Amino acid sequence: MNENTARTVDELLPDAMLRRFGERAPGYDAENVFFADDFEELRATGYLAAPAPVELGGAGLRLEQLVEAQRRLAAYAPATALGVNMHLVWVQVARFLRDRAPGDDGNGPLDWVLRDAVAGEVFAFGISEAGNDAVLMDARSTAEHLGAGEGYRVDGTKIFTSLSPVWTRLGVHARCDAPGPGAAGPGAAEPHLVFGFVRRDGGALREGSISHPGEWNPLGMRATQSWTTRLDGVRIAEADVAARIAPFDGSDPLVLAIFSSFSILTAAVYAGIADRALELARVAANRPVPAPDGSEDPIGIRLDDPDTAARLTAAVLDHRASLDALAVAARDIDERRPRDDWFLVLAAVRNRTTDEARRAVDVGMRLVGAEGFRAESELARLYRDVLAGMFHPSSSRALARTVRGVLEDQADA
Repeated sequence: MNENTARTVDELLPDAMLRRFGERAPGYDAENVFFADDFEELRATGYLAAPAPVELGGAGLRLEQLVEAQRRLAAYAPATALGVNMHLVWVQVARFLRDRAPGDDGNGPLDWVLRDAVAGEVFAFGISEAGNDAVLMDARSTAEHLGAGEGYRVDGTKIFTSLSPVWTRLGVHARCDAPGPGAAGPGAAEPHLVFGFVRRDGGALREGSISHPGEWNPLGMRATQSWTTRLDGVRIAEADVAARIAPFDGSDPLVLAIFSSFSILTAAVYAGIADRALELARVAANRPVPAPDGSEDPIGIRLDDPDTAARLTAAVLDHRASLDALAVAARDIDERRPRDDWFLVLAAVRNRTTDEARRAVDVGMRLVGAEGFRAESELARLYRDVLAGMFHPSSSRALARTVRGVLEDQADA
């Protein structure tokens, strides 16, 4: 959808469409199927190209606006929001690099990603690997360099590959133990990580094959259909290579682009879940309390109870702090503010927001009571969906290591 004008969040996510998403969400979850109808509606409004600049045919949303959009979407359909999130991450990565592109032409190294998103191509996030706590900094998947201009052949297994049924571009990384193209001198034998995209056009790969071992039957976020994806000899063409980076070197702009886009947009999804959980909690807290003698006149509302009021107040204040931290981080990315602790900031925001969202859903469950404990209730689904936040990088364990490193550096200073 190319109107060459900026689009608003209201235009991209109209209320009537979101209500339809909310009505479909229980069925997608119960049947454990992909959110196909939601996806096609999002494609039709231009949401898949929301971060792409207007001059390239996108909606022109800044990251802070995209956070608002993902929160709104997640409040109606968390799995739809999380699934499309992994496409938007790559589009935002390309926008991040374009915004910081050197030179006067204003072109970024991944502008083709922006153009493909506008044209309707679907990007998926193929970075996560079982047992790889280093995430972006290393890889268990392996890459074979095929020679000058020929790209790489990749083997390995990626987990939680959202949008598995529909992606046409899978962003992956893999470790190549041979020198990179043009390598010379003492560092020529050093291994490198290659980041790039595997193309699946018309359902067909250029080379190799993919398979999906195991069964997708998770506790929550079921409609994302984030299948385990085994890569066997798949091809990254040279033109689709995004970067070659030394393992554990976080200085390349692509690393911060991916980490910031993933952390902030994923946190936005869980912030949206918390929005909805607290809305349900407020409704429950304002329900009349029946009189003990069975008379028709209620004796007040549940919010009159000090314990109820204290629980809800604490949850609302925690949520407010999470939203502010998330907004500040997104705004700082938009405004290209330099920081020497970006990775700590982003990991902290992501972990804080997802942890707070779990607490918000818990408060909602306590206030709604037995009605929320029914398996088919919206709150029960939110309770299951929000748990997925524990499994996104960077984990609380990785964050603790980062904080310890900062404290050790400060002690040595």
